[in-house]
Amino acid sequence: MKILKLTSMVLVAVLIISGVGCTKKIDEFGDINVNPNIVAEPNTAALLTNVLSGMGDEVWQVNPGLYAQLYSETQYTEASRYARLQPDFGGYYSGGLYDLVNIIKLNTDPETAAKSAVNGSNANQIATARILKAWHFLRITDQWGDIPYFKALNFNGQIPYDKQQDIYADLFKELKEAIAQFDGGATVKGDILLNGNIVAWKKFANSLRMIMALRLSSVDAVKGKTEFLDAMAASGGYLTNNADDIRLVYPGGNYSSVFYRYYNITLRSDYAISKTVTDFMNPTGDRRINAWGSSTKGFAYGLERNDAIAFASANPDWARIMNPAIRTETQPIPILTSSQITLARAEAAQRGWTAENAANLYRTGIELNWRLWNVYDATAFNAYMLTTPVALTAGTELTKIITQRWLAAFPDGLEAWNIIRSTGLPALTPAPGTIAPAGANRIIPIRMGISQNHFDLNTTYTNAVADLYKVGGEKDSQYGKMWWVKP
Repeated sequence: MKILKLTSMVLVAVLIISGVGCTKKIDEFGDINVNPNIVAEPNTAALLTNVLSGMGDEVWQVNPGLYAQLYSETQYTEASRYARLQPDFGGYYSGGLYDLVNIIKLNTDPETAAKSAVNGSNANQIATARILKAWHFLRITDQWGDIPYFKALNFNGQIPYDKQQDIYADLFKELKEAIAQFDGGATVKGDILLNGNIVAWKKFANSLRMIMALRLSSVDAVKGKTEFLDAMAASGGYLTNNADDIRLVYPGGNYSSVFYRYYNITLRSDYAISKTVTDFMNPTGDRRINAWGSSTKGFAYGLERNDAIAFASANPDWARIMNPAIRTETQPIPILTSSQITLARAEAAQRGWTAENAANLYRTGIELNWRLWNVYDATAFNAYMLTTPVALTAGTELTKIITQRWLAAFPDGLEAWNIIRSTGLPALTPAPGTIAPAGANRIIPIRMGISQNHFDLNTTYTNAVADLYKVGGEKDSQYGKMWWVKP
C-alpha cells in the first residue's frame, strides 16, 4: 500500500536490493510509525500520475546516451572514457514498479477493487499498469542484463536474478495479455500520458513489442520475426503517424520539462550534443540539429578532462542539448514515436521479415522525425535524402536504415545504445586513447555494472551474475555479453 512506501521508503529500497524478508505485519507495530497526515488507502489515479510523471527523466538516460555518443561530457569525462559504472537499479523497484504493482493489486483484490474502480474500470487500470510495468522492466534489463524479475517485488528472502532471455519472453507475454485485458469500461483517471485512450495504449504496447522483437535480430532472428509479425497484426495497431506519437507533456512551473530544468533551473552544463552527431548531420543538411542543439557545433567526444575544458574554452558556442527556443518549461519529451516504429519496419523489411517496401518506409520514417521536431521543409528534405550518407544504394541499405534509427531515438540515450549493441551499427569511434580491457573484444561498454549495495546485501544471486558477466579477470564486467547483444 502507499502508506508503506511513504513511511518506509528506505526499508523498501533495502528489501528490493537484498531480498531481506519481514514477517511482522505493519499493523503489529501499533501506531508508532503512523503519520496522521497520510492517506492510508492509496489513490490509484495518483499512483499512475506519479509513475507517468517520471518517464521523461527516464528517457533522458545520460550514461547510455554517452555510450551511444548522442551526448558528450564537457568537463567530467570519466563515463565517456569508459570508467566502470555501477548505477543502482533499486530505485526502479521502490519507485515506479512499486506503484504499478500497487495499482494492479488494488484493482484485483475484492476488498479494494470496487473502491478503486472510481478511477476507471479495474481491467483498464490493470492493463495500463501492466504495459508500464513492462516498459520499466525492459529498461532495467536492457542496461544490466540478468536482473531480479519474477520474484523481484515479493520481499521474501534473497531475491533471485532471472535470465534476460526469460525476462524478454515474459515481457512479450505481458504486453500481449495487457492489450487483450482492456474492456469497454470507464476511462482510467490520472493518465497524464495518453488520457486513458485505450487505442493509444494498445498502439504503445504493440509498438514496444516491435522494437523488442527487432532487438533479437542478431541472437534469435526466428523469435524476433515471429514476435514482430504478431505485434504488427495485433488488435489496436501500432504507431504510424505523428498524431500517434507518445510524448509526455509538461505543465511547466513546478513540473517543468527535463532539459529546461537541467539548463535553465539547475544551471548545469555538463552535457552537450556530441560532435559525433553533428559531424554526421551538418554535411548532409540535416535540419534536426537546429532543434536538438543550441548551435550546430558539437562537443568533441570522450576527451580527457583538461582537453575537454580547453575545447569548451575555445568553442563557447558548443551545442547545449535542445535549441533554447524549444527548451521551454512545457517542452514535450518523446517516449516512443511513429518515426521510430516506421524505421523499425524498414529494417524488418530489409531483413526479409516482412513484405513491406523498405525504401518507402525509410523515407517516411525520416520525414516523420523531421516533422516531429518541426523542421520539415520539402526542398531541404528532398536534398537531404539525395546526399551520399543518406541515399539508399545497393549494399548500404541496412547500415543507413539503422543509422537513421539511431538518430530517431534522440533524446532517448538508452534506445540509441540498444540499437548499437544489437546491430553493431552505426560503427562508432571510441573515445580517443581508450583501449579494450583484457578479455574484451570491444572498447565501448555493452552493459552497466551492478551496484555494490547488491553485492553486499544479496550475495548469493548477485555474485552468480557477476561470474556470468566475467571478462578477463573482472567479474560483473561492463563488457560481459548480455543475451541479445550482437557478438
